[in-house]
Formats: sequence, C-alpha cells, structure tokens
Amino acid sequence: MLATFIIGLREGLEAALIVGIIAAFLARNGKSLAPMWIGVAIAIILSIAVGVALALVEKALPQAAQEAMETVIGAIAVIFVTGMVFWMNNHARDLKRSLEAEAAEAIGQTGAVALASMAFLAVLREGFETSVFLLATFSAAQSTAYAAIGAVSGILLAILIGWGIYIGGVKLNLSRFFRITGAFLILVAAGLVLSSLRTAHEAGWLNAGQQATVNLTWLVAPGTIRSALLTGVLGIPADPRLIEVIGWLAYLVPVGLIVYWPAAHRPNARLAAQIKCVIAACLLLIAAILIVGTPYMPLQTPVTAPFVATDSNAPAGSLTLMSTPSGLPESLTLALGDAQEESFAIDPATATPEDYDGLDTIAYALTDTFEPADRPDTLDLNELVALGGGRLPTGISPGRNPGPFTAEWSVHRALKIWTVEGRLLDASTRDAMIVTLSGGGLQTPRSFTARNAGAAFSADPAYRETVKSAVLRHAAHLHEYRFWARFMPAVLLLAAVFLVLAGLSGLSKSRKAIASGQDCPTNTHRAKGTPYVTHS
Repeated sequence: MLATFIIGLREGLEAALIVGIIAAFLARNGKSLAPMWIGVAIAIILSIAVGVALALVEKALPQAAQEAMETVIGAIAVIFVTGMVFWMNNHARDLKRSLEAEAAEAIGQTGAVALASMAFLAVLREGFETSVFLLATFSAAQSTAYAAIGAVSGILLAILIGWGIYIGGVKLNLSRFFRITGAFLILVAAGLVLSSLRTAHEAGWLNAGQQATVNLTWLVAPGTIRSALLTGVLGIPADPRLIEVIGWLAYLVPVGLIVYWPAAHRPNARLAAQIKCVIAACLLLIAAILIVGTPYMPLQTPVTAPFVATDSNAPAGSLTLMSTPSGLPESLTLALGDAQEESFAIDPATATPEDYDGLDTIAYALTDTFEPADRPDTLDLNELVALGGGRLPTGISPGRNPGPFTAEWSVHRALKIWTVEGRLLDASTRDAMIVTLSGGGLQTPRSFTARNAGAAFSADPAYRETVKSAVLRHAAHLHEYRFWARFMPAVLLLAAVFLVLAGLSGLSKSRKAIASGQDCPTNTHRAKGTPYVTHS
C-alpha cells in the first residue's frame, strides 16, 4: 500500500503540476482552459484503458505466460521509473519556466489544438507510466486491494496538492520533494528488478543463478509489519536467489550513486570520462574472468548398460552404444548370456524424436534375424501343441498331418533404443521364435510363431535413472555455463562500450563548451539554489 501510495502521489503530482502550470499560464494570458481540459480528459481515459487492458490480457493468459508478461511489465516499469527519477532530478528546479515557454510557443503556433495536444501528451506520459508501474507493483503486492487503495489515495492527495499550488495556497520545494520520493522509488524499482528476475525464472526464461543466498524468513515473517514493508513494498523475498541479489545490487548501487552523489563533489567532464573508462575496464576484466573461470563439465554417463529380463529383472547381459566423434550414435553391441555378441549398425535416417519420461530423446528401431542353437530338427504333434501354447498351429490336422515334421528355426529380434545427447538412455528387445515345418504329411511348408518361446529384455531401471539424473544435472549446468560464461560477459561488454562512448561524448561536449567560452551548463545549474514553486 505504501509503495502504490508513493507512486500515485509522485506520478499524480507530476501530472498535476504540469496541468497547473499550463492552466496558470493560460489564465494569466486570458486564454480558455477548455482545450487543455479536453486533452487531460482524453489522456486520463487512455491511461486507464491501457492499465485495464494489460490487466485483462494478463489474467487471460496461462500461468507461464502470465509470469512472462509480468516480467516484461516489470522491466518496462523499471525503465519508466528510472527515467522519471533522472529527468525530474535534473528538471524539477526549472519545470515551471520550461513548461511556460512551451505553452507560449504552442499559443503562437496553432492555439487551442496545440495546447490540448501539449496537455494530452504530458498527462498521457505520466498516466501511462503510472499504469505500467502500478500494474507491476500490484503483481508483487501482498494485497491487491490495499495496493489499489494506496494508489487512489496517492493520486487524490496529488490532485489536492496540485490544486493548492495552483491557487497559491501551497508552497512546495519540488526539488527536495522529488529527491526524497525518488530515493523511495529507486528502492521500489530495485525490488521490481528482483521480482522480474523471479517471474522470468517462473516463466522458464531464466534458469541460471537460482542458488539460494540468505534465509530471511526471520526478517520477513508473513503477517508482520516488517514483511509488509520489505516484501510488500520493497519486493524483498524471504529466499532471495543469487541472480536476484546481483540484479538488485546492480540496479540500486549505480542508480543511487548517479542520482544522489553530492553536486559539490561531482567530477568535471575529463575526470568523469576517466572514471567511466576505468569502470569499463573493470567490467571487461570481470567479463574475461567469467569466460575463463566458469567451469564446463561434459556429460558423463556409464558406457555399458546392464540388460535384464523384462519379467524378472534378472541379469541377462549388456548393451554398449558406440558414437561418432560428433556424438551421433553409430553402432550397438548386444551381449546376452553366453551367446555371441551381436552388432547393429545405426542409420541416422531412421531417427525418430520421442518424449521419454520428460526428456527429449531420439529413438532408433533395429532388427536382426538369426538361427538359434540347440533346437531339435524334428517335431511330433505333442511338441507342436506345446510350442503352440496348448493347441496345434493353424493348418495342421492330426488326421492329414500325423508327423513327425522337419523343423527349421529362426529368431526375429526387434530392438528399440532411446538416446539422449548421443548417450544410451534405455533399450528394449523382444524375440519372436519362428518355426517352419515340412514333411509329416504337409504338402507345402508352414510357418508359425512359437508361443512363450521368445524372450524380452530391457535396460536395468537403475541404469535408466542414473543416465536421466546425469542428463538433468548436465542440462542445469549448461544453463549456468551459458549464462555466466556467455550471456553475462556479453552484457558486461555492452555496458563497457556504453560507458566509454558516454565518457567520450561528455568530454567532447565539455571541450566544445570551453572552446566557445561557455561554462558547463550542468555544473553551473547544479550550483544554483533551490527555489520554491508558486503560482500566481
């Protein structure tokens, strides 16, 4: 509630001041206020519509999409509030004078339409910022109702203060007001940075840097005033993660220093450029340390998978997958009991993507046909009944085909394997015993599949769990590695380039000002006193 109250008060007061200054100027010049109020009304309606539309869209989205939208809105809100704090910190002192100059120019150009447009754009900017910032704050608030009451109360108080300034009954040191509220908003924005990083993780966008740092449950126990202040207002959770702490500090420290560094101790353009270059060099050094120092651990899994009987889990043999140097499965070696090892060539063209227990795998279907050893060459009717599961194979009659029969045996083996990142995850095989009969009264050979004569095997369940755990750990490690060794160095590099360019730009402007015989406007402006804003 306190956060939304301050936001509503500050943003509302900015809009009220703008409208009040324009209205006072128009009144002194005998101009109608109707066009201005039309622009203000349209801007307010559009601002409310934007906030309502964003809220409705967010509620209509699935949970992950809601978290993603909250992340985007939070990031936009942080950008808005940061720009607002910087702008008002630099322009609070001459806000009245600059707006009156713009209003005078508008009167001289296109009259009522220009004034209406000026009020419309000014209030629309503040209203849109307020909508986005409040929506982001509502998402992080513990009570939406209290947050809404705070926002409305702040806006109403802002309107009253603005009206008091307009009629001359209230004198307000704008510079001091905006600096005090700016400090609070910087803390709120830092909390929004933290909240946006958390919702980004919940949306599946950011999976690195989720290591726990400190346990603050003792400080932000639910239902306490401390929890309402720290979590509800400043967005600090009971279990901040590493990336959240880094983001919070990375925002709070530089923004706070830029806004609140004493004006008397601010460096000149040359020294400022040198400081920025030094900071840029430090950022590049940190980026190099991250690139070189972030360890990379390759995926490690057992080379051989134990094979067990599917029905009893009894050990039956082993399975070994050989891969190419690029990680593609190349061949498979199956060893079952005392039988001779079988080798299967794997054709990459037969690869089929499959979801296996939550993992993205590539499946391959392999087949082999061979003659079994130690099988009788002849079979009588009783043996055929046993092989047929209690009945004679179709097409054989005891009267017409009394036997014995000549038997030829073959085994058709179907093997399916699942691989993940070129490693064997699971495998299953099923044998079909095919018996071909001739003689014994048969005019032509007949084939049938012997029941209960085949065997089924699969990879040991313990092996599957070992590989799955290794793959999941490696995936988490890859997220960490890519974030710290690739993404963060890239961000630091961009920040370093920006600092160097900003320092060179400031130095160039300073040299031009000196060459033209003028003092630096910024330093001269900061040395002036802070006047009170009044309206006649």
